[in-house]
Amino acid sequence: MPKALSDYTWADWKRLRPLAHRLKTVRYQWIDRRYRRKPALVGDPAAVARDIAGRKVLVTVAYMDPEAIDLQATLLRHFFPDALYVVVDNSPDDDIARQIARVAAARSVAYLRAPENPWKKSSRSHGIALNWAWHNVIRPGAPEAFGLLDHDLFPTAPDDPFAPLATQDFYGYVRAAEPPNGCWYLWPGFSMLRFHAVQHLDLDFGQDWFLNLDTGGGNWEPLYSRYDLDRLAQSPSRFVPYRDGIGTYEGPLQWCGSWLHEVGQMGKPDVMRDKRRVVKDILSPHLEAARGEIVAA
Repeated sequence: MPKALSDYTWADWKRLRPLAHRLKTVRYQWIDRRYRRKPALVGDPAAVARDIAGRKVLVTVAYMDPEAIDLQATLLRHFFPDALYVVVDNSPDDDIARQIARVAAARSVAYLRAPENPWKKSSRSHGIALNWAWHNVIRPGAPEAFGLLDHDLFPTAPDDPFAPLATQDFYGYVRAAEPPNGCWYLWPGFSMLRFHAVQHLDLDFGQDWFLNLDTGGGNWEPLYSRYDLDRLAQSPSRFVPYRDGIGTYEGPLQWCGSWLHEVGQMGKPDVMRDKRRVVKDILSPHLEAARGEIVAA
């Protein structure tokens, strides 16, 4: 959403930025409304919505990484067997999408392939896919609570992410506007929400660049602006280099409490391949335990 008219400077008005921002917002909203009405390329959203009714559900937007979904599905089943897990595939490549669908089938995970995305930039593409999932699966499904996960975010302990919802309406990793302006939002790669607290709101998991907010920041106005951040529990977070001897920005890993985020879009291809090896080494004992359970079952 554009800023309040009073927040624009005289220089902004001279450049007609208030008008430009409103025209762009109308365009983004029109594209979003059209997209959310499109059917899934694969899968039945209505059937998935029926399955999640009254349950706790974790939803991830997959993107071009079958291995990440395999790791995540395996670990979620191990640490949180009572939570439903839904994969909404935003991959533009048909062959990779089929690979992700096979992984989901092998792990007995609900799989939907989102419609062809109108956006190429990753943040905007991710946001509109989340909005599609909200309008076609989560909102009509009316779960008890729902969580949104990045596809390269992996649990390493039985630390229930829904537990904080016993005392507040949402929980997750909080990001602030850059540069700071008082606005903040939950990163939609690790956010948990009580459905009944948000079911009637016009949620928007996209960006709000006019307020300096990335993906998920579109919920500042309808949701987060109503809450005092100082009164809310937040997920702890720390960034570390994935190997000794390099700067954090060159190859970061993020820990959200006991959840490990690979931060898959940062780094050169050779760094990303090496980082995946390191991540798998970190996850190895948990994966071994999880796969042992599958064999025993």
